Amino acid sequence: MDNQKYLKKVIIDKVSGNEAVEFDDVTIEESRLNLYLNGEKAISMMCIPIDQDAHAIGFLMSENVISSIDDVEELTLSEDGLRVDIKAKINEGSLENLYTEKTLVSGCGGGVTGNVAGSVEIPFNQVSFQVKPETISTEVKKFYEESELYKLTGCVHKAMIYLLDGTTVTSEDIGRHNAIDKVVGKCKLKGLDTTKSVLFVSGRLSSEMVTKAVMHKVPIIVSRTAPTYLGVQTAHKHGVTLIGFARGKRMNLYTHQGRIDV
Repeated sequence: MDNQKYLKKVIIDKVSGNEAVEFDDVTIEESRLNLYLNGEKAISMMCIPIDQDAHAIGFLMSENVISSIDDVEELTLSEDGLRVDIKAKINEGSLENLYTEKTLVSGCGGGVTGNVAGSVEIPFNQVSFQVKPETISTEVKKFYEESELYKLTGCVHKAMIYLLDGTTVTSEDIGRHNAIDKVVGKCKLKGLDTTKSVLFVSGRLSSEMVTKAVMHKVPIIVSRTAPTYLGVQTAHKHGVTLIGFARGKRMNLYTHQGRIDV
C-alpha cells in the first residue's frame, strides 16, 4: 500500500529552547466519507480515505444496522473514494437509533454512535480458548513496530485482529473507533471468523471501544494503555477478556482472565 499518498506537506517552526527553525513536515489527510444505505444517505464520517468499504461494513455491523456480512447484497465505492453505497437487509430499529440517540463518544475523531445505551441485546460471550501471555507480548511488540503511518506522522491510531492460526489483519485511522470498524470490516469482507480472536488497539479502552468488540463477538481486547471503569464494567458484563498496560512481558488482566494461559 502506498501510504505516501495520504500525507500532506506542511511548513512548521521547530522550537528548541529559545531557537525556532523552519522545517518541512508531513501530516495526515482527513476526508469526509459519505455512507449511503439502500439509496439513502445514512451518515458521514471523518477518516483517512483507506479501506472505505471495510470501514462502512464494520461501522454498520458495530451499530447492529447490519447483522451479518451475508445481508449485504451490493457494495460500491465512488471513483474519488469518498462515497460508499451499500444495498443490504438492515435492522430498521438500529438505523433509527443512529439518527435519534446519537452520543459523541470519547474515541477521537468525532465518533458518533446510536447504540451504546443497551438498546441492543448481545448474548454473554462464552467462547472458551486460551492464549499464552508470551503470544500477547509478541503481538503487542509487532503491533507498534509495524505502524507505518504512525511512524510517518504520529497522527493515527491502529487496530489489529489476531487469529489463532497466526493470521493478522490491521488498519489505521485518525480515530480509534474508525480503526476498529475498518479492521473488523476487512475480516468480514475476507470471510474470516473473529469469534476466536484477539483485538489489539492503540489508546485507552473506553466503553465504546469495548462495545465494538462485544458487537463483533471478539472475546479478547488488548491495549498497552488503561481501561476506563465503564470499559471494565462493559467487558465484565458481556464476557470479554480485557487486557490493559500490555508492555513487554507485563500486562493487567481486568476481566475473564481464564482465556489467558498463565
